[in-house]
Amino acid sequence: TALILIAIFVTSALDHRFGWSSVPPAASIAGNVMVLAGFWMIYRVFRTNSFASSTVEISGGQTVISTGPYGIVRHPMYLASLLLFAGIPLALGSWWALIPASLSLPLLAARLLAEEEFLVRSLPGYADYRKKVRWRLLPLIW
Repeated sequence: TALILIAIFVTSALDHRFGWSSVPPAASIAGNVMVLAGFWMIYRVFRTNSFASSTVEISGGQTVISTGPYGIVRHPMYLASLLLFAGIPLALGSWWALIPASLSLPLLAARLLAEEEFLVRSLPGYADYRKKVRWRLLPLIW
């Protein structure tokens, strides 16, 4: 995902330099709102879950967190990342940067599925949590 983020910024910069896109101000404002919402969600995840990290692992004393954003979707950090990946190109005024941003969805979905398999095997109570919180990533969708 780091390479995707770099590609978003490089594509946005090239788009600006060569004037490839004409993004309306309302779309740029929406992009900024998405970026703000993404960072706010990341803040909420870390406030709720002190075990959250970029590495999928189980620490001593770790328990299932089902409050805060984890009461809505099972992977709120990934949802926040999607908001950032979609919002940054719009905030920077680049339709073209949405192309590399779109690559983040299948990559995050694959990582999420692998993480869920690991958590079911390794974290006591996670299987029950999956029954309680139905949505993996997008409420009412998946």
